[in-house]
Amino acid sequence: MNGDHEAHPNSGDIKAPLLPSHRQIQRSPSSHFTLKTIFTPNNFYILLGPLLCAVICVCVKLDGQATSRNMLGVLAWVFAWWLTEAVPMPITSMAPLFLFPLFGISSADTVAHSYMDDVIALVLGSFILALAVEHYNIHKRLALNITILFCGEPMNPPLLLLGICGTTAFVSMWMHNVAAAVIMMPVATGILQNLPEVPLQSTLVRKYCKAVVLGVIYSAAVGGMSTLTGTGVNLILVGMWKTYFPEANPISFSTWFCFGFPLALVIFVALWAILCLFYCSRGSGPALSEYLDKANLKRELDMLGPMAFAEKMVLAVFGMLIALWMTRSITDDIPGWGALFNDRAGDGTASVVMATLLFIIPSMKQKGEKLMDWNKCKKLPWNIILLLGAGFAIADGVRTSGLADDLSKALDFLEAAPYLAIAPIVCLISAIITEFTSNNATTTLVLPLLIQIAKTMHVHPLLLMVPGAIGAQFSFLLPTGTPSNIVGFTTGHIEIQDMIKTGLPLKIAGIAALAFLMPTLGAYVFGTDGDVQ
Repeated sequence: MNGDHEAHPNSGDIKAPLLPSHRQIQRSPSSHFTLKTIFTPNNFYILLGPLLCAVICVCVKLDGQATSRNMLGVLAWVFAWWLTEAVPMPITSMAPLFLFPLFGISSADTVAHSYMDDVIALVLGSFILALAVEHYNIHKRLALNITILFCGEPMNPPLLLLGICGTTAFVSMWMHNVAAAVIMMPVATGILQNLPEVPLQSTLVRKYCKAVVLGVIYSAAVGGMSTLTGTGVNLILVGMWKTYFPEANPISFSTWFCFGFPLALVIFVALWAILCLFYCSRGSGPALSEYLDKANLKRELDMLGPMAFAEKMVLAVFGMLIALWMTRSITDDIPGWGALFNDRAGDGTASVVMATLLFIIPSMKQKGEKLMDWNKCKKLPWNIILLLGAGFAIADGVRTSGLADDLSKALDFLEAAPYLAIAPIVCLISAIITEFTSNNATTTLVLPLLIQIAKTMHVHPLLLMVPGAIGAQFSFLLPTGTPSNIVGFTTGHIEIQDMIKTGLPLKIAGIAALAFLMPTLGAYVFGTDGDVQ
């Protein structure tokens, strides 16, 4: 774009001028494209955020404090940048750090605290453990063992599909669903590499390839619903619950698991049934048995060799962490280990302690080498961590600025609406919005509104917050709905119509399951019969 492109190609030519001449500058193409480089869609989207904020701050009149109007303007700014991706998502996620103090919503210290709390510590520790699992190929060994178990002899395509999907869902329970999809997709496609290439595939083989890829991306999403660490949406829900209702009982790892696992299990069975119905025809077994059998899978497993000391220790640490998560707070009558520390320790405490052990325990591979070092942690997804922090900051800003009270006044008409009618609608709305923006952004936008709706209806907030958060994870229709979908789409085995064909009935099944389980099992697990302070 400058005069360097005009210089003589031979850099050793002493006659070539060190600076471009006036004539060269005049002929430089950069001057002709100045306006085009300024008036771009991306620059328009960058300006859209502050313009929306300015219009709201000048034109919108709310009954409450001025800070509530400012908070609404900041929300428009941040979500405009999130939706258009005019500015990288992690940078947008840091915007509250300067917007909140400048608009008088909260102090710099207050907003900064939202970016590092027990929930964020829980995420950091679990991500480090996930990186250790990936580094030592534990996920691949686990996948091959379970796949061999489910392969069947003779070849049973639905059973093998169940093994692949079940393994993915299990892995996704203990790490972020995007990470689980990224880890498991090479395992799944490695199995499919035993089949003929796409141009030579029969219809039965091609349909089964679609089923495997769709099964991996959807199982990662469904498995992530089971636990707090499976997806950022669940963590946002827990963080907002703690922010809005600090005196209420927090949602612990074990509490969520008691509700999330049965729900995920029901949706998983529906997923498997849908995939078998659409993609596993009766003749698929003989068609696949020629290329795919236990011998191939066992050969790939043998190539990994026996488990080394490092792998066993990573598994042991992971098992200890799961046990600590499940036993920190058991019941009111049977207190967990958290009671030993007067409930000052949280799930994040256990997560960071176990992650720290990975940097202390030797790997026994080389002298002085530990299971993990910081170089292996460079792949930590800081974008997810910053997005979580932004969600917590926004939730706190909506509450403290008075915007939540103003929204509550505008929703008085919902007081007479029956819960059984509005809960599925809430889930459906979240499930639609999440197809066009990230799951975490959808949750951050919807949950504060649902809290106010719940107050207006005089129902327990979790009866609406949980359907809203779970619905935000039903991004099953479009590749852009979640990075997990993109992982599957890039394999070349599936197209958008395949996702719609499978995702639409899965979304309907998920909403139906949630509409049934939330007022029954959810009411018991979360104790929604009582009042919330």
